[in-house]
Amino acid sequence: MLAAVLCTGAAPPSLNQRLSGDIVPAHDPVLIREGDAYYAYSTGQRDRLPILARTSRDLVTWRALPGPIPAIPAWALAAVPGAKDIWAPDISYANGRYRLYYSVSTFGKQRSVIGLLTSPTLDPAKPGYGWRDEGLVIASKPGDDYNAIDPNFVRDREGGAWLALGSYWTGLKLARLDPATGKLADPAAPLTPIARRALGPNTAIEAAFIIDHGGWYWLIASFDRCCQGAKSDYHLVIGRSRAITGPYVDRAGTPMRDGGGTVLLQADAAGKDRFRGPGHAGFLHDRDGRDYLIYHAYDRDRRGVPTLRLARMRWARDGWPVLDN
Repeated sequence: MLAAVLCTGAAPPSLNQRLSGDIVPAHDPVLIREGDAYYAYSTGQRDRLPILARTSRDLVTWRALPGPIPAIPAWALAAVPGAKDIWAPDISYANGRYRLYYSVSTFGKQRSVIGLLTSPTLDPAKPGYGWRDEGLVIASKPGDDYNAIDPNFVRDREGGAWLALGSYWTGLKLARLDPATGKLADPAAPLTPIARRALGPNTAIEAAFIIDHGGWYWLIASFDRCCQGAKSDYHLVIGRSRAITGPYVDRAGTPMRDGGGTVLLQADAAGKDRFRGPGHAGFLHDRDGRDYLIYHAYDRDRRGVPTLRLARMRWARDGWPVLDN
C-alpha cells in the first residue's frame, strides 16, 4: 500500500475517509480515552435515548454502547417540561471519577439545565461501572443573559476548574467550579462572558470548547444554523487568549466577545462538499501526543443525517491549528 501511494503521489486517506461502523447518528459528540479504548458521547437520537454512546479501539471502527442512563433524570424533567432527550454531553476525568456534564432543554427555549453524572469507569464490562446522577450544576430561565446548555469542563494551569456554556442570546460564558465537586463554586457569582456574535440579527453562537496548548487557551465555538440537515450552515471558529477568562481574539485581533472568530472548519459555499454544516466540536489530546477534533456534519448523500466526523489537529508554525480533514 505504501509503495502504491509513493508511486502515484496520492495522499493516504484521512481519518474521516476511513471511519466505519457505528457513526450514524451523531450530534454534538465528545471524545475521551480510557486505557486502550476510546469513548464518544453525543446527544440522544432516534431510539438511542437519552444519551448516545459508542466506543472504538483505533478511532476508525466504532461500535454502539448502551447509553449511560436509561432516562432523563426526574429532577431535570421537572425543571424542563417537554424535554425529550439529553443534549451535548461533555466528558472528562477528575478526582478518580469520570464526569459527564449534560444539558436538558427544548429547541429555541431558554429554560434549560446542566447536570452532572459521574462513574469510576467508562467500560460497562468493568467492575464498579455505573453512572451516578449528581444533580443540578446550573440553570437558566427566560430573561437570563445566558442559556444553560452545551457544557464544557476545563481546568486552568493553576488547578482551577471551570465550565464553559451557552447558546444564542448573549453568547458563551464561563463559570468557576469547585474542583472537588464539579459544581458551581459560588452560585451567586456572575458568569464571565467569553464570546458572542456581533450586534445584529444573527445571534447564532454555541458549543464552547476550550483547549490549553502552547501557552494559550483556545476557544472553539460554532456559528450559524445547526439541525437543518444538509441545509445547515453551521461551522467552527476559534480564537485564543493568554488567560482562561479571556479576552479571546481571532487571527485579526478581533475579540470573540465582539463577534470575532477565525474559521477553523466550514463546508464550501458552492455546496460541493458532501458533509455539510460541520460543528459542535470536542477535542482529545491523546497520550501519544496527537490531537484530534471530533464533531458532527450532515451527510448530503444520506438525506442529511448527522454523522460522526473525526480529524487530526496539527499546529502550524504560527501556532494556529489546522485540520487533516
